[in-house]
Amino acid sequence: MNELRLAVLIDADNVPYANVREMLEEVSKIGTPTIKRIYADWTKPNASGWKNVLLEHAITPIQQYSYTSGKNSSDSALIIDAMDILYSHKVDGFCIVSSDSDFTRLATRLREAGMKVIGIGEKKTPQPFITACDKFIYIEILKSAAPGTKSPVKKEKQKKDTAPLNKVDASLIKMLRQSVDDLADETGWTFLGELGSFILKKRPDFDPRNYGFEKLLPLIKSTSEFEVDIRDTASKFTKHIYIRNKR
Repeated sequence: MNELRLAVLIDADNVPYANVREMLEEVSKIGTPTIKRIYADWTKPNASGWKNVLLEHAITPIQQYSYTSGKNSSDSALIIDAMDILYSHKVDGFCIVSSDSDFTRLATRLREAGMKVIGIGEKKTPQPFITACDKFIYIEILKSAAPGTKSPVKKEKQKKDTAPLNKVDASLIKMLRQSVDDLADETGWTFLGELGSFILKKRPDFDPRNYGFEKLLPLIKSTSEFEVDIRDTASKFTKHIYIRNKR
């Protein structure tokens, strides 16, 4: 199966530049970023921090002057480019990096055209844009301290930055239990790989890292609400994991 070719389009006015490396690493887990563009009025002083980031990651800056005070013209430039890329048939999906709800209709239109749409933004991102994406990733869970840092102060900052965004509460457990029931076979068992994909269809911003877990299985085990069955396959290196609601 060929890897997804992705167009990564970044709204520089609505995301921080400090975590671009982590963002692109996350995108690389999903597909290959074949187009990488970033939009801003680069004549403004507050855009200067992006320079080294763009050079390091080979991101193409797109200049868009702010013609009117208080208006973000970069949004229009990004949307126009996205539609041009769509009709060029050079990619299989898009990654829109922004915390701005103005891209909700764009995400919806791209999905209507059969594109996979990944959103990356801060926790403050409005729900309509999150829902319009196939998957939405919060920048906060990608944050980490600089490599090689050993100072206690920075270690404490790293711990704070990577703290869970959400708590494992009754509403999450209810959603997990319902999802397991929806997919379960006649004996009540659900394949874990299918469960993760199914939950994303319900909640595009679902990610175990939002709750402080690297993977879905540790999150599920932490609730004590499910049985886990690890089954052997023809390959000794591969196991299939099934879960079932405790009654």
